[in-house]
Amino acid sequence: MSDALGGDALLGPADVRQLADALGVRPTKQRGQNFVIDPNTVRRIVRTAEVRPDDTVLEIGPGLGSLTLALLAAARHVTAVEIDDTLAAALPATVRARLPEREEHFSLVHEDALRVSELPGPAPTALVANLPYNVAVPVLLHLLATFPGIRRTLVMVQSEVADRLAAAPGSKVYGVPSVKAAWYCEVKRAGAIGRNVFWPAPNVDSGLVSLVRRPRPPATSARREEVFAVVDAAFAQRRKTLRAALAGWAGSGAAAEAALRAAGVSPQARGESLTVEEFAAIAEHGPQSVQHPVEEHPA
Repeated sequence: MSDALGGDALLGPADVRQLADALGVRPTKQRGQNFVIDPNTVRRIVRTAEVRPDDTVLEIGPGLGSLTLALLAAARHVTAVEIDDTLAAALPATVRARLPEREEHFSLVHEDALRVSELPGPAPTALVANLPYNVAVPVLLHLLATFPGIRRTLVMVQSEVADRLAAAPGSKVYGVPSVKAAWYCEVKRAGAIGRNVFWPAPNVDSGLVSLVRRPRPPATSARREEVFAVVDAAFAQRRKTLRAALAGWAGSGAAAEAALRAAGVSPQARGESLTVEEFAAIAEHGPQSVQHPVEEHPA
């Protein structure tokens, strides 16, 4: 294993294009494929993710393997989930050719990340991925819910998506992704990524988002699904007051107001001003609420 996170095993621009040509691969907009061609960028991602020698890393959309190789050089095990038939078939051979001593520490799952419910080998402790722009948020939330053992996450996403995920209450871009990500994790921006490290170069800038698992909001018996239903309702009509926006969820405006007041939230407030803890309090006092035992894990 190299101290330089893969050393000469990593893929440079010529390597990426040579691999793509050999496979007859042309990146498609439909799947948001933009392959990383800069070794320094993947080293930076692995370092920023604080990947440890005892980590089992889950990678989504490994593509030709640029990030995979650097992760393999740093982690105990890497499990990569790839939906593309050609890329999934080729990646094990790339690992074998460039990091043969790490081949036994690599697993490939040929599946849609949104449908993954179990993984081979050890449970993942970290998630590191260059997520396709069009499915980044649903994939991220699905994986955080499905694999509670993931303690640290670093994703590279469109800069606008990064801003939304890391937004705080009161921000203009604070919304459903911000609140749902905050249910699971402490979320923050972790850097910017230029366009020229990708092939093909995208028309948008990218950003890194760090998510560190935290306990579920304390002192609430509301389940995740109940809280997320309130979040969805609040932001479906984000210009309305919460009394009006939550009327459908609660059954009436009066019922919504009663739940809001019981939760200590002004009925005239708007969803963009509330923390995830306040959304949880509203869910707990909703008309359909029942008392549930607090879950031991934060999912």
